[in-house]
Amino acid sequence: MVAAAASSAFFPIAQASSGKASMVLGGASDNLDSRGIKSKFASSSGGLHVKTNAQAPHKINGTPVSLATPTEVLRKEDETSSPPPRTFINQLPDWSVLLAAITTIFLAAEKQWTLIDWKPRRPDMLVDPFGLGRIVQDGLVFSQNFSIRSYEIGADQTASIETLMNHLQETALNHVRSAGLLGDGFGSTPEMSRRNLIWVVTKMQVLVDCYPTWGDVVQVDTWVSASGKNGMRRDWLIRDCKTGETLTRATSVWVMMNKHTRRLSKMPEEVRGEIEPYFIDSAPILDDDSRKLPKLDDSTADYVRTGLTPRWNDLDVNQHVNNVKYIGWILESAPISILESNELYSLTLEYRRECGRDNVIQSLTAVCDDGDGGSRDVGGIECEHLLRLENGAEVVRGRTKWRPKQTNNFGILGHVPAEGA
Repeated sequence: MVAAAASSAFFPIAQASSGKASMVLGGASDNLDSRGIKSKFASSSGGLHVKTNAQAPHKINGTPVSLATPTEVLRKEDETSSPPPRTFINQLPDWSVLLAAITTIFLAAEKQWTLIDWKPRRPDMLVDPFGLGRIVQDGLVFSQNFSIRSYEIGADQTASIETLMNHLQETALNHVRSAGLLGDGFGSTPEMSRRNLIWVVTKMQVLVDCYPTWGDVVQVDTWVSASGKNGMRRDWLIRDCKTGETLTRATSVWVMMNKHTRRLSKMPEEVRGEIEPYFIDSAPILDDDSRKLPKLDDSTADYVRTGLTPRWNDLDVNQHVNNVKYIGWILESAPISILESNELYSLTLEYRRECGRDNVIQSLTAVCDDGDGGSRDVGGIECEHLLRLENGAEVVRGRTKWRPKQTNNFGILGHVPAEGA
């Protein structure tokens, strides 16, 4: 384009006007009338004038039209179809788009930079890693940390028993997941899923030495062992992450049930082959409470609460009431005098049957003195419990032990078992 402009400065090019060609003879200049269709030619002496294209305009249906010559048509097609000449300038990118992209990236980076908290953190502030936990001790023990949230504490400003039970359940499921044994069921292994089998808990024992408070970070360790021919035992140990103090110990027994027939099932050899490599040969973390749990009725119970119904959120993925919900129903019939002045430190539950969405539950409680006390030097209270359906069918039998709220923890330290212990 630059070269073309330079050459035109030295060699002027005649311009066409309104598609009509004009020719000059003898060096005379062009003269056009107001319609632009007449040309004058002058000789070198200026005495000769020739008139071209002077014929009458063409008309179609009385309307004047102009006809272009073939040469003019070809010239117009070349002018409209040929692309502009390729130069360095018109091949450059659109700088405005590039500048907008760079500005957007810079603003996003600046926003992320301002969100970073560069303040140094105290060791007690490094809490809650928000992970699924980790496998320790040669892959046989699963460990996970939990931060006690504000909505997990009760009127005593400590974590509720339901909160601790939910932590136990969460670590159990994450243990199965981390081991690569999670099928399409609620903690079921792949072989269990193929046979429509699910885990159900038959017995649970919990001993609370000290309840954590809001903001505390606890570490939950869990492992599994064999329990008879067709069962599995799972133990838990909850400790304070900061001090290492033992807070809670728990043990449980699980069996398999067919989720279609709702009947208990023997453990298939294929399932045993999946879970046996993760068994630890160790004693239960708690001694078994072998005392028989009595069956309560209206005549032996001191307190009865009726009309308890499951909510939709109380059901788990196996379509029955989550086992943690039973604890809340048990406490519904506990006298308020015990709840206000004592704290629950021991819990034993025996699950007799599952509870569905349409069931109505009755909660019965009998209060008696605990001769051996809640600790070595302080007495306590023991209660017997029963959850039953309206037709009398038993759902859960239980026993709770209570101690005065000002009592300190037991000082009994738990331990994570090693393989072969």
